[in-house]
Amino acid sequence: MNKLEQLLNQNDHKPYPAYKSLKGRYTFPTYILSIDHVQGDPFAAPSSLSIRMSLKQHGFPMEYIQEPHRRIMLQDHLLRLFHRELIRYSHKAGGSGKSGTLSVSTCGQEVLERSALVISPSDGSLILRFSAGFPAAGRTTLAMELKKMLFDFVPLTVAKSLRYNAINKEELTKCILLSDDQKAIREQLKENGLIAFVANGSVLPRKSGVDDRPMADAVPFKSTKEDEVTLNLPGNRSITGLGIRSGITLIVGGGYHGKSTLLKALERGVYDHIPGDGREYVITECTAVKLRAEDGRSIKQLDISVFIRNLPNGKDTVKFSTEDASGSTSQAANTVEAILSGSKTLLIDEDTSATNFMVRDALMHKVIHPGEEPIIPFISRMRGLYEDLGISTILVAGSSGAFFEVSDTIIQMKEYNPVNITETAKKAAKDFPDSFKETDKPAPWTDRRLPFPNSNVTKSRKVKVRGSGTDSVSINHESVELRFVEQVVDNEQTNLLGAMLRTLEEKHFNGRTPLTECVNGLYEKLKTDGFSAVCSQGNIPGNYAFVRIHELWAMVNRYRGLKL
Repeated sequence: MNKLEQLLNQNDHKPYPAYKSLKGRYTFPTYILSIDHVQGDPFAAPSSLSIRMSLKQHGFPMEYIQEPHRRIMLQDHLLRLFHRELIRYSHKAGGSGKSGTLSVSTCGQEVLERSALVISPSDGSLILRFSAGFPAAGRTTLAMELKKMLFDFVPLTVAKSLRYNAINKEELTKCILLSDDQKAIREQLKENGLIAFVANGSVLPRKSGVDDRPMADAVPFKSTKEDEVTLNLPGNRSITGLGIRSGITLIVGGGYHGKSTLLKALERGVYDHIPGDGREYVITECTAVKLRAEDGRSIKQLDISVFIRNLPNGKDTVKFSTEDASGSTSQAANTVEAILSGSKTLLIDEDTSATNFMVRDALMHKVIHPGEEPIIPFISRMRGLYEDLGISTILVAGSSGAFFEVSDTIIQMKEYNPVNITETAKKAAKDFPDSFKETDKPAPWTDRRLPFPNSNVTKSRKVKVRGSGTDSVSINHESVELRFVEQVVDNEQTNLLGAMLRTLEEKHFNGRTPLTECVNGLYEKLKTDGFSAVCSQGNIPGNYAFVRIHELWAMVNRYRGLKL
């Protein structure tokens, strides 16, 4: 600490590169401050800093750290507290460009494991990574302004947010107990034959299309009596709500009655949520994948013959490739890829689907002979997917009643709450022709692709990876579109996906190892080693957030630079 103060005094009003001498670690009374990277000038990306604290220094109980679900919730809560305190001091130090900025990861409504704050489950040590704009007048250092940031603002922020004795313990306990509840519900889904649970009283609508917080005065969710289940919670408590059983569940209803809102909540239910979100107790089994049509996407040597075959131009659908997929071929590919990634629940909204991929009615079936139609619609495969592979479907439909016959449960959303109409709908469906269920058994679902390294990446002197919100990630000059991968919910997940793609190119793609082995092997390493699995020399940035393997597969499959 004294050494840092001395260096700051020596480097005041010097050329900006003088700040480079500050790189290193400095011991403060209750933590170690590490200056990991110094920006090149005041207009460049801010400098990277980190704070390291031992268990004794921060004081959080090990009982909050040893179990993964509690530790992730604790990390999330502390990061929010640190952010709330830190932004009070941002730009309080003067200067030009990015001088005086103080920033750390901004968390959304989901609880994600992030590189910005990591606590070791073995010894309780804590690392927090943040950014600071080193002040300057033009390109002349203002080291006394930086001294104010590092000796006043940062210590105050640490004291108020990263020490157990200083924070609101009731708030923290509420978060920890919620994480226990969420874990308990997830564990009970399978044993109760459920793929999702929506607690009574949940608030599903969001404030706006750009604000994911709960809508004020929204109608609280209330389960149907037929589908209501009660699950056990820790402390001899219980919770009641809608239980969506494995199989085929159809959600119908008039426009603006809440069908898509329910599906969106289930889609996000693969993640835990913070207290007060309204969806804290909306829990979906963790492999659920949202599917949709995605015109224009890239497909590389994928077997989509289970849905599309006998194309008129003789194009191979066993090893199907295109740089500009249609609505039907893209949704066929998305479905096959989700299943190959291990998904056991498919979430589909008719509004964002290719109609000819989803269903073909009796009249069309009669006019267009099956031999003249290359598409086997999803409705013809739904039952087989469940009975043969144990893959459930939750489908939102508003315009076709053809799905009534093949569904196990039919829920009508009526003024934002569900009504079970299974018996009524099934009875009505008997007056209409059947849905022409396919009886053939698809070949085994396998992926035999062998990836080669892309020389544009591997032979580059420096590989540049950039994320653009949740819409895309680019590696050198190759962009991967992710805006229709709807369960990527945070830009820091996009950053991690980019780092994983770079790692695959540099260390895994070799023309001999199957793509499945490459991707699954890297993901297992990520789970074991943490973020260091995709970082060189242990230089972990503070802007990564964990993703599921399904989103990793989605990114790889959309990568136009994939060489096979």
